[in-house]
Amino acid sequence: MSQREFVLEMKNICKEFPGVRALNNVNFNLRPGTVHALMGENGAGKSTLMKCLFGIYAKDSGSILHNGKEVNYTCTLDAIKDGVAMIHQELYPEPHLSVQENIWLGRLPLKHGIVDKKRLYTDTRELLDRLSLDLNPKALVRTLSVSKIQSIEIAKAVSHDAEVIIMDEPTSSLTENEVDHLFGIINDLRSKGVAIVYISHKIEEIKRIADEISIMRDGNMIGTWPASELDTDDIISRMVGRDMSMRFPPKTSTPGEVYLEAEDLTSVNDRSFQHVSFNLRRGEILGIGGLVGAQRTELIESIFGLRALKSGVIKIHGKPVKINNPTDAMKNGIALLTEERKRTGLFPVLSVGENIYVAIYKRIAKFLGYISAKTCNRLAEDSIAQLGIKTPSRKTPINSLSGGNQQKALFARWLLTEPDILLLDEPTRGIDVGAKYEIYKIMDSLAAQGKCVVMISSEMPELIGMADRIMVMCEGKLAGIVEGEDMQEEPIMRLATKFMV
Repeated sequence: MSQREFVLEMKNICKEFPGVRALNNVNFNLRPGTVHALMGENGAGKSTLMKCLFGIYAKDSGSILHNGKEVNYTCTLDAIKDGVAMIHQELYPEPHLSVQENIWLGRLPLKHGIVDKKRLYTDTRELLDRLSLDLNPKALVRTLSVSKIQSIEIAKAVSHDAEVIIMDEPTSSLTENEVDHLFGIINDLRSKGVAIVYISHKIEEIKRIADEISIMRDGNMIGTWPASELDTDDIISRMVGRDMSMRFPPKTSTPGEVYLEAEDLTSVNDRSFQHVSFNLRRGEILGIGGLVGAQRTELIESIFGLRALKSGVIKIHGKPVKINNPTDAMKNGIALLTEERKRTGLFPVLSVGENIYVAIYKRIAKFLGYISAKTCNRLAEDSIAQLGIKTPSRKTPINSLSGGNQQKALFARWLLTEPDILLLDEPTRGIDVGAKYEIYKIMDSLAAQGKCVVMISSEMPELIGMADRIMVMCEGKLAGIVEGEDMQEEPIMRLATKFMV
C-alpha cells in the first residue's frame, strides 16, 4: 500500500473561549517525513490549534484525521499512545526527580512490582547516547539549566517513538550550538519518516529547518507555502498583516547623566560574576549580551537584591545604596522583569487586573490595610489601555492571554511602582515579531521619559537594534562595552568568547 500524502489532517477546526474566537475554520495538513513550520503572532492560534490536536483542548467543531482515520483525543495520553507527542513552550518538569525519572514518568520499567533501576538507567543512557545529549541520567532536574531541561523534553518526545512530534518554541532556551544539535536530531527524525510541527517566531531558524510554512493570523489560517518560496519580509508581512520592514522603532531618547554606577560587583558564588563595573545613564537602553553561562541574569538579580554580593558598591545618583532584598531595590526605584515569565513573573491563578496591581498593594492600602477595589480597577483599566493589552476584560484569567500580552501586563505591573531603573531579562523571549515591536516601543518610550533601561537579550539583532551601548559578558567577567559603529555581530561575538579556554 502506498504511503498516504498526509499523516495528519485538521479540517475546519473551530475553538472559542469566553469573549475570544481562537480558531475560525482552520485547515492544516502535515506530510510524513517533513518539518512543517507553524507561524503567526502571539494569539494567532498556533498553540491552540496544536492543543486541540493533542487533547489538551476540546475543539468546538471540525475533524482531525490521523493516517486517514478520524481521531478525537480526549487527553494527552490518548494522543501519545496513538503516536503524537508534544514539546511545550513552557517547561514543567518534576524538579525533585532525576533526568531518567522525568523522561519515563508514568511508564517506569518494573520488575516484580518495583522500579527496575538498572533497566531505567540503561534505557535512558541508550536514548541520550542516540541523541548525543550530554546529560547524566541520575542528575536531579532542579540542578540543571533551562537549556538542559529543554533537552530532557526533546528526549522524552523521541522516547515515545512518535510519528508526529509538535515542537512549540523548542529553541527558546537553547544556545546556538544547542540549536545546531537540535537541528541534527530533527534531520535524523525527518529521515526516518517522522513528521514535525515546528512552532517558532525565529524566522532565521525556520528558513534553515522547515520544508513548508503555514501562517496564522487572528485565529485564521492565512496559507501554506514551500519554505523556499518565502523570504523574511514575506513571512513578517503575512504574519502581522502590515508592513514590518522596520523591525525596530526609531529612537526618540538621548542618553543623559549617569544615574547608576556599579563598582567591582562580585558574587558570593565563586563560579558566578566577578569584579564587574559599569554605569547606566538616564534615557539609555543598555544591552547586556553574552552566551549562556555568562552570568548576565545573576548580575542583574544581584542588583535587584535577589542574590548576595561578596563585594562591590552600587551607587544611585552618586550615593552608595544598600540593596539586600527586592524591597530595598524597589524603594530605590528599581524594577525587574524576570526571564521566566510563567515561573517567576505571573500569578497564574489571578486575573489580568490582579497581576497588574499586585506589586503596589501596600502603597494603595488605606486604614487597617483596606484596599479600594475602585482604585485597583481604575489602575488596571488605565494600564490595559496605556500598553494596549489585548484582553476581553481586566477580570480575564492571565493564563488565557497570549505571551506578548502577558508580558505587557508584567510591564504594566512594574510601571505602577514608578521605577527609575528597569532591569529586563529577555523581555521578548517567546514573543512574535508584532508583539516584539510593541514591547520595543514601550522600552523606547520609557527611555524617552528619562528612565534607565537594562536589557539582557540572547538575540543579537535585538541588542544591536535597541541598545545605545552593549555590555558583553563572558564566563562571569565583563569582556567589554561596545557602542556606535562597533555594535556589530562580529565584535560582540568576539567579546562573548573572550575568556573561554
